[in-house]
Amino acid sequence: MISVTFFLWNWKMEQNVPSTKILKNYIDGQFVKSEMLFDDISPVDGSLVAHVCEADKNLVDQAVQSAKKALDGEWGEFSVDERCQILHKVADEIERRFDDFVAAEIADTGKAYAQVKNIDIPRGAANFRFFADLAQNQDDKTFEMTTADGRGATNQIIYKPMGVVAVISPWNLPLLLMTWKVAPALASGNTVIVKPSEETPSTATLLAEVMDTVGMPNGVFNLLHGFGPNSAGGYMVEHPDVNAITFTGESSTGKAIMKNAADNLKPVSFELGGKNAAIVFADADFDKAVAGTVRSVFSNCGQVCLCSERVYVERSIFDKFVTALKEKAETIKIGNPEEGADMGPLISKEHREKVLSYFSLALNEGATLITGGKPPVFGNECDNGSFIEPTIWTGLSENARCVKEEIFGPVCHISPFDNVEEVIGKANDSDYGLAAAIWTTDMDKANRVARRMEVGICWVNDWFLRDLRTPFGGVKLSGIGREGGIHSLEFYSEPLTICVKH
Repeated sequence: MISVTFFLWNWKMEQNVPSTKILKNYIDGQFVKSEMLFDDISPVDGSLVAHVCEADKNLVDQAVQSAKKALDGEWGEFSVDERCQILHKVADEIERRFDDFVAAEIADTGKAYAQVKNIDIPRGAANFRFFADLAQNQDDKTFEMTTADGRGATNQIIYKPMGVVAVISPWNLPLLLMTWKVAPALASGNTVIVKPSEETPSTATLLAEVMDTVGMPNGVFNLLHGFGPNSAGGYMVEHPDVNAITFTGESSTGKAIMKNAADNLKPVSFELGGKNAAIVFADADFDKAVAGTVRSVFSNCGQVCLCSERVYVERSIFDKFVTALKEKAETIKIGNPEEGADMGPLISKEHREKVLSYFSLALNEGATLITGGKPPVFGNECDNGSFIEPTIWTGLSENARCVKEEIFGPVCHISPFDNVEEVIGKANDSDYGLAAAIWTTDMDKANRVARRMEVGICWVNDWFLRDLRTPFGGVKLSGIGREGGIHSLEFYSEPLTICVKH
């Protein structure tokens, strides 16, 4: 295992004091300091990971102008094949520095080593290869038409880049979700201004190093650190020369960005929050349903937009299921990823306070606490971190705030149901509509129920299984637009029809 200590001492960044790094912005091919610094804090033990340079309005403008210049310069002259060759080099370099990326991701998030090693970093590299290959195989479309004079005409549809794209990515899957946007944007010929979450700046800075190493033309990839309003994020979405905005994060932030983008009619792509339902029918493979629900509730400490916070179980197996889920939850090893923990901390103490406020609210709303409900006590440095126990409730009404509002922690409420129509109504009675999971051995029933789910993706007898070619996104407060496969390339491209009379 690569230790966080290794990351702090060996990552190639300018040092302030021997064990403290300074993470810079990356603008027009140069790493750039700023006067304003903020701290990157480990959620494992509250220690300092790095000082981070916050971008001001002037640096944002410099980044946007460099991105515009690159569009008109070398990058704008690259063929699709040339663009895609350099994206493959990016993937290769991420893999060459795999251990650095793993250590950086763990230092920022505290998440389990197995998840970072097997999902987060490999998918970060794979996104560049996937969208590069997809762009290379995207054909322009041509349509022949007849005309009154009999000579006809040819209509050719070509795809041009949108221009300068603002990419604002979240803290829960920092590299994976950032590259999920950056890769198709670059494959489509755009330039990007990337702002990672202020909670997780490290792998984004490593990615800037990768771009520098592989010879990405100056201005194509720009990285800005900072916050939202009155900081880098706010200045990016307000900038008149930003042509499109893609954002993953909280629904409330998405609303604010959309209001700002409306003034200039900028295209937006949003993947926002979720209050996802899992439905377990009595005829399900019981053990698989329990194991799958443990994953869908507690993965990444519940900090995945696709996690199940509402679990509906057919009444005849309700008590058995609650008992089984409780037993599994209590076997999850919580703690330091350096010590092989199954589940790490929440991202910050601030976020833990938010989650704990819901734990108190649930009891006030009448919940029965099945397990968890408080921070664990370790008796070591982890007590300075942001850990919380896997938590299960029953007994809340469907109108309770803890059933309606996204909590984004390792928690679920389990409720019984008696028939298909009842559970469909309960699952869909939400302001969100991102994902659902159905557990049953009756495939006819699964198909009927899945088609009626008001979500963007519905799993049957699994969770978090993704074919990157398929559309991903949500309805209602869960987002606007779709990402994945050709759907991503379509967002990052502007179609142009050229009609030629014969």
